[in-house]
Amino acid sequence: MNVQSMRFNRLDLNLLIGLDVLLNECNITRAAGRLCLSQSTVSGILARLREYFGDDLLVQSGRAMVPTPLALSLMEPVRDILTRIKQTVETVTEFNPETTLRHFRLVASDYFSSVVMTRLVAQLNQIAPFVTVEILQLTDRSMLQLERGEIDMVVLPERYLSRSMPSETLCSDHFSCIAWDRNLEVGAQLSESDYLRLGHVVTSFGSHQEFAFDEFFFRSVGLSRRIEVTCAAFNLLPQFVVNTQRIATLQTTLARQLAHHYPIRVMDLPVAVPPLVECMQWHASKHNEPAHIWLRSMLRQVAKAAGDAPAATASEPVLAGD
Repeated sequence: MNVQSMRFNRLDLNLLIGLDVLLNECNITRAAGRLCLSQSTVSGILARLREYFGDDLLVQSGRAMVPTPLALSLMEPVRDILTRIKQTVETVTEFNPETTLRHFRLVASDYFSSVVMTRLVAQLNQIAPFVTVEILQLTDRSMLQLERGEIDMVVLPERYLSRSMPSETLCSDHFSCIAWDRNLEVGAQLSESDYLRLGHVVTSFGSHQEFAFDEFFFRSVGLSRRIEVTCAAFNLLPQFVVNTQRIATLQTTLARQLAHHYPIRVMDLPVAVPPLVECMQWHASKHNEPAHIWLRSMLRQVAKAAGDAPAATASEPVLAGD
């Protein structure tokens, strides 16, 4: 056995997992939280990694820790190794929803969570008692997390899909306008001029304030709305509409749900807006994993049942490169 082989034998899988998390977080406290370990244990892992590689890996810069050049060169190879190991283990493991213990991390907007994910969770409660689900909000890092294998799936509008990963259309929904039911500025119907004249409440996401699909569409066709309030969730829109003359645009299915809880009216839009097409996207490494295949099948079923205008869900998924 040569010296290099002896060095490799000193590096176990747990150290690689620790290295991956440390290089992504660049913070011992956050890394400890993700690894469910104490800070002292994670500090010990970092010390062992530094000894193994003969490099500091993370160095203090002011109040932050930054990766060294060697650490930066290790990030992608380590992530790829761990993804391949996880893929191999999960692919050969049989999945029985009635008996298998499994945790899924999914990312979706609060709209999709309210309309579809609630149905999914209810189904899992009946048929998959040992399956747990963590539903995360869309952020600027969601696609990066998907590429790194940190989450199992992202559900997002068609225009935001990555071309490098498999995806499949789930459902579509139309848009409606909501207004406080005592809003005297709004009659039985809403004209285009009134729609553009009245103040609007809209949603945006992430640190870059990416607007929702409807605002993206209006900007693309040269129509300008009076945006007076911007919030971070579709479910918050009625709260900023009630007791005001403002209006908001949101998915019809969610608007009808919210009308049962708030004093609002749901009206047709006076402007033709294309339907919102929602898709699920996952990493190619999970494409043939039995548990993930089952999860995608479940999402197809509940999305079809919940959608206002279901898309063709029986079609083949669009694979990266197709």
